[in-house]
Amino acid sequence: MKLEASKRGPGKPNALRNQGILPAVVYNKEMNQSVSVNLREFDKVFRKQGQSGLIELDIEGTEVEVLVKQVQMNKRKRLPQHVDFYAITRGQTVQVAVSIDYVGTAAGVKEGGQLDMKRREVVIDVLPRLIPESFELDITEMVVGDVLHMSAIEALLPEGASLMDNPELTLLTIVAPRLAKTAEEEAAEAAAAEAGPEVIGESDVDGEEGSEES
Repeated sequence: MKLEASKRGPGKPNALRNQGILPAVVYNKEMNQSVSVNLREFDKVFRKQGQSGLIELDIEGTEVEVLVKQVQMNKRKRLPQHVDFYAITRGQTVQVAVSIDYVGTAAGVKEGGQLDMKRREVVIDVLPRLIPESFELDITEMVVGDVLHMSAIEALLPEGASLMDNPELTLLTIVAPRLAKTAEEEAAEAAAAEAGPEVIGESDVDGEEGSEES
């Protein structure tokens, strides 16, 4: 998808935001360019492409293929405050997080067990043009006690791509009914312990962004 951007010089970013303009930066090892994009247009593109979809950023006539690397959010207003775009170098691989879609209803769930889901995405190293929208894993045959590991993703990787996560990590398990409540409680406690700024690969801000200005 294409997104138009304008070069941006020094100035107060809040003034841009008040006009519906989103401050941003485009960077890689060779470049670091401050830009701005229309907030509504960015929202449309980001909802469709996420962090793993390529975006054609048109910077005043110069097109650059980018990935959304980080989005700083205003926690109270629930609006993006600043975006980091990573400029792709042709022929160079990138590390991206790709979502995992679990397909079907596990046999163990039909028997009364419950899903204990640990992960919904996987990090891979891949050529940008080969980034998949998601990975589908069929869990229909899983019974109570079965465990699905990250290694299940390896057979689904695009040509030349590699798995960056530990293959032995657990994706999900089918737990017995008497253990399901305990598993849920542990997940809730873990989530509470890690509670903090919401992340889309991003940091929350309530006003000016920290060190983004360039």
